[in-house]
Amino acid sequence: MAASADPRFWQPDVTVATVVMDGGRVLCVEERVDGRLVINQPAGHLEPGESLLEAAVRETLEESGWSVELTAFVGSYLWKSAPRAGEPDGRHFLRFAFAARPLAHDPARALDDGIEKATWFTPAELQAERHRHRSPLVWQAVSDCLGGQRHPLSLVRHVA
Repeated sequence: MAASADPRFWQPDVTVATVVMDGGRVLCVEERVDGRLVINQPAGHLEPGESLLEAAVRETLEESGWSVELTAFVGSYLWKSAPRAGEPDGRHFLRFAFAARPLAHDPARALDDGIEKATWFTPAELQAERHRHRSPLVWQAVSDCLGGQRHPLSLVRHVA
């Protein structure tokens, strides 16, 4: 049995995403993935030693140049990607999404590799671009946040 098929070795990718709202618009990033220009929230992987909250703030800054204040926990999402070369079974992602408000923007800050730009979309514009979303998690988190799904940040604990 291959390690990826053996449940004893199964490990989802733990990621964070931030739904940053301002003036009725949502902060997104446009990034190159497998040659396609796709849309995502500022999002990325949890790094060793950091909390989910720290990861969300860090990833937002690194991918968009925006410093943010987290305001709520939107939800957790488990999603399996389609199979790709080298990943015949697809990958599993466990995403923790947070709502945030923008504090300051550093337009001179270099963005993470693959990120072409940060941009703001109205919800209608973002929905109209669904064919370019990196995954279904993009709209799901925004939709949940807009629908009022916001929980206290105290629900997300980091026990050291």
